[in-house]
Amino acid sequence: MAVVECKNVSIRYKTGDLKAIGLKEYLAKKITGKYEVSEFWADRDITFSLERGDMLGVVGTNGAGKSTLLKAITGIMIPTEGSVKTEGKVAALLELASGFDPELTVRENTYLRGALLGYTKEFINKKYDEIIAFAELEEFQGHMFKQLSSGMKSRIAFSIACLVEPDILILDEVLSVGDEGFKDKSGRRIKEILSNGVTGILVSHSIEQVRNLCNKVLWLDHGRQIAFGPTKQICNAYCGYLYTPKARRWLPKNEQEVEEASKRFFMAWYLGEKENRSHLSPIGESTALRYERLLLQVDSLSKEEKEELQKEIDNR
Repeated sequence: MAVVECKNVSIRYKTGDLKAIGLKEYLAKKITGKYEVSEFWADRDITFSLERGDMLGVVGTNGAGKSTLLKAITGIMIPTEGSVKTEGKVAALLELASGFDPELTVRENTYLRGALLGYTKEFINKKYDEIIAFAELEEFQGHMFKQLSSGMKSRIAFSIACLVEPDILILDEVLSVGDEGFKDKSGRRIKEILSNGVTGILVSHSIEQVRNLCNKVLWLDHGRQIAFGPTKQICNAYCGYLYTPKARRWLPKNEQEVEEASKRFFMAWYLGEKENRSHLSPIGESTALRYERLLLQVDSLSKEEKEELQKEIDNR
C-alpha cells in the first residue's frame, strides 16, 4: 500500500490579488484602473507514489517547484488541482531556523522548539543532553540564540527535529547545514531513521546526497514532472542536463529519452575514468567544465562509435 501518493497535483499562485498586496493598495489600484491579477503554476500534474521504506530524492534547478510540492505533501498547502494522500505521522524539516526566540538562550530555545514540535517537557528533559551533544553546542547552552552563527542555529534545529519518530520524514535542503563533519553526521542520522522503515522525501541540490540516500528520484523542471524512477538512471540523466550548456540542453519527454540521457552521461563519465587511468585529464579543470567537455565528446561520436563504446562499457 502506498504511504505517499500524489495524483495530478497542481498548485497555482496568484500575484497582485487582495491577499498579496493588501487592502490599501488594492483599493488604490481598483480606483485608478490598474488592478491586475496574474496566475503562476508552481507545480503542474505531479504524479507518483512511495511505499514504506522508500526514500525519494526530488531534484531540479531553482524554481522547479520542489519546495512547493513538499508543502502540499505536509499539508501546509492544499493543491489547486489533484490530490495528496499520506499514511501515518508526517515530520517535516523545511525551515530549520523558524520557531526560535533570538532573545532566549540556547537551553530555553531547545525547550521552546521542542514544545512547538509537540514534545513534552519531560521528554526534552530526558533528551536535552543528547540534543546539545549532537549539535556540538555544549559550550554555548547559556548564550543568547541571536549570538549563534547561522550554522550553529541550523545544527540545534536539526538535532531537535531528528528526535521525532515519524512514518514519513520530509527534508528540504537540511543536510547542507554545518561543516563537512556535521553534514556527514546528519546524513548518518537520517540513514538511521530511514533504516526503521520510515518513508522519506529529500529535496537537495547535492546529487551525491541523493545518490547515497535515495532509491527513487523525482525530476521537476519549472513545475513540470520530467521523470520519476530509479535513482541511478534519473540522476545520470539530470547530471547530463546540468552539465550541458543551456543553449544545447534538452529535456527528456518519455522514459526512452530518460534512458538515452542516462546512457549519454554515463558514457561521458566512463571516458573521464579512462582519462584518469591514462593520466590524460587536464590539470585544474573544474567538474562542470570537465563534464561539459566530455559530453560534447560523446555527442560528436557517430552512431557506430557510440554502439562500440556502449559495448565496451557493458563488458568492462
